[in-house]
Amino acid sequence: MDYEFLKTAFITMFVAIDPPGLIAIFLGVTAGMSAAARKATATHAVIVALAILVAAAWGGQAVLDLLGITVPAFRIAGGLLLFYIAFEMVFEKRVERKSQSAEEAVVADPKNVAVFPLAIPMMAGPGAITATILQASAAGDSTLNMLTLMGVLTAVIGICLVCFLLATKLDRLLGNTGRVVLSRLLGLLLSALAIQIIGDGVTAFAQ
Repeated sequence: MDYEFLKTAFITMFVAIDPPGLIAIFLGVTAGMSAAARKATATHAVIVALAILVAAAWGGQAVLDLLGITVPAFRIAGGLLLFYIAFEMVFEKRVERKSQSAEEAVVADPKNVAVFPLAIPMMAGPGAITATILQASAAGDSTLNMLTLMGVLTAVIGICLVCFLLATKLDRLLGNTGRVVLSRLLGLLLSALAIQIIGDGVTAFAQ
């Protein structure tokens, strides 16, 4: 097993999806639900999100080939997008934007919050899909690395489920200060990963 790939894939996907950052949003969109309904909503949301990310991992390269986009070019573009997300996390803009999107979605379709906004775009949004395709391209032709990526996606989405099911307790534990500190730390980490991805893309693009 390529432990370097495993480490990079897990950190990238965890930070891009940001399970702890979704706790407050989940509590907001499921306010008033019974415990059973909240559990069912969480389960439905993570299944949909995982299906989308797995599809992106296996089919992303085919889409790039169809559009004539090279992997180095996508790495540069994807790295820039991830850097923008990291910027939002460091300056506390991402949660605000996601909360606004969630509120609009609940107003538009209050019965389908599991799919939208929880699955899309909270968990399987542009940033997470981009990160998934980037990691799939990094896996290359290695079946083992692709299976590793599937395990990473399952683990990170599983962490989202745990965060949702324990949302009330975790929200009290973290508090507003804890959420802000954690978000900024993850944002700094993601920004470094984004710069690395951009650098690799530029290097490969120039060759």
